[in-house]
Amino acid sequence: MCGGGPNMKVTVSEARRLVNQTMQACGHDAVESAAIADHLIDCELRGLSYGGLPRALSVYERTTKSSYSRKPITLSHETPLSALVDGGNTIGYLVGLRAAEIAIEKASEHGMSVVGARDTWHTGMLSYYAEMAAKQDLVSMIASNASPNVAPHGGTEGRFGTNPVSFGFPSTDDPVIWDIGTSAIMHGEVVLAGRLGQELPDGVAFDLEGHPTRSPDQALQGAIAAWGGHKGSGLAIAVQLLGAMCAVPAMPKDMFGYGCLFVMMRPDLLMSMEAYKAEVAGYAADIRSTRPVEGGSPVRMPFDRSAAERRRRLTEDSIEVPDLVHVRLVEIAG
Repeated sequence: MCGGGPNMKVTVSEARRLVNQTMQACGHDAVESAAIADHLIDCELRGLSYGGLPRALSVYERTTKSSYSRKPITLSHETPLSALVDGGNTIGYLVGLRAAEIAIEKASEHGMSVVGARDTWHTGMLSYYAEMAAKQDLVSMIASNASPNVAPHGGTEGRFGTNPVSFGFPSTDDPVIWDIGTSAIMHGEVVLAGRLGQELPDGVAFDLEGHPTRSPDQALQGAIAAWGGHKGSGLAIAVQLLGAMCAVPAMPKDMFGYGCLFVMMRPDLLMSMEAYKAEVAGYAADIRSTRPVEGGSPVRMPFDRSAAERRRRLTEDSIEVPDLVHVRLVEIAG
């Protein structure tokens, strides 16, 4: 991307305060605001800035519209192994957190669980929930569908969302967590580029007529390209249908009504917990020991970069935020 304004640095606590107060300014209570802030700050610490402080602005802009309303989060169905969480159009950071907590509790007690979250939006980093599960010695698979702003491979019209999918594995070392979006660029990145006056990279979006575009505004009216050609497109379709298991349409409309499916299980259903965690750690070490391509960097495991970035930024106590975003957050928080 090119263009945009300068960045400034704030401490982690100041960034958290800005997000917390912004969330309270748009109607979330203190507990809700703290939960959302924790998720958004974790995005920043892990280097996913488009899902951090800029996302707080997107949440504020959406939830302060006169057309927006939400209901309390409820359980519409429950068994010992499953539950369906009805978000009532509440933001996904809260609905996903509730669903993850229920899934962890059920899987920890019964060995496995399937929990759906429905009627929500902006579920955030699925790895946030996968890390919660891994800390409780659970393997997890999480998939969230979304509104159709991504074109399938070979097409130029939206038929599925940016569709994150995540797998998490506990370990005697850092957990192994793989979390990707199935679009060539995330929706939040497009929104942030538009906010900062940047252009998109080549080949990641189409305008309303199906022509390639680098304009964020045109991309939001048209469609984002799928990641990974026909393979990524197929994975996105699978994620869309997994989300539909949460009693939502297979293709939610208008940036709401998403479904997020949580599947969790205890490894000791089949083998010793400690033996499995040691096997995960050993395999991760084998991957990292792979000879890199000539002139290349050391081979990493999924989540290595995120974990290292988070440790570094916490040690430095510093988060970079675009000036335009910071100014607006200060106005709202004030």
